[in-house]
Amino acid sequence: MPEATHEQVKLMLDLFELRREARLRQARTWFTSSFQAANAEEMAKKYPMGGEESVNVRMVATYWDMVANIANRGLLHEELFFETTGEQWFVWERLKHLVPAMREMLKNPHMWEALEEHCRRLEAWRERRSPGSAEAMRQMMQKVMQAHAGNKASS
Repeated sequence: MPEATHEQVKLMLDLFELRREARLRQARTWFTSSFQAANAEEMAKKYPMGGEESVNVRMVATYWDMVANIANRGLLHEELFFETTGEQWFVWERLKHLVPAMREMLKNPHMWEALEEHCRRLEAWRERRSPGSAEAMRQMMQKVMQAHAGNKASS
């Protein structure tokens, strides 16, 4: 793979800076700690359109879908990007089981398609470098979410 260009690095830094925007940071924090839906119906019920949580989901998902779209077009140095970020994979893991029903419900077969494709490549890249790392991450995420659910139930 060719070396990263100054423009690609600048774009990466700009995208990172966008992640630091206060409202997006708030949405990302909520998504990481609280978002959990077994299916699209539960998601609609727990996070109804217009509600703060729905805004959080949309902000996080659309931010990473936008970034994935930029990366998928080769505007970012893919290996450098993969080496320095992984949050998009985490977001996709939390959403991917909901996507088929949401695409059907919204009659949009391309919803979050860029994020899906990008994360497929990211996971393949990780597995080439560190076999088993994706499954280890999934297991860790599952434990964290179970612990978080247990903490919420006891509150």
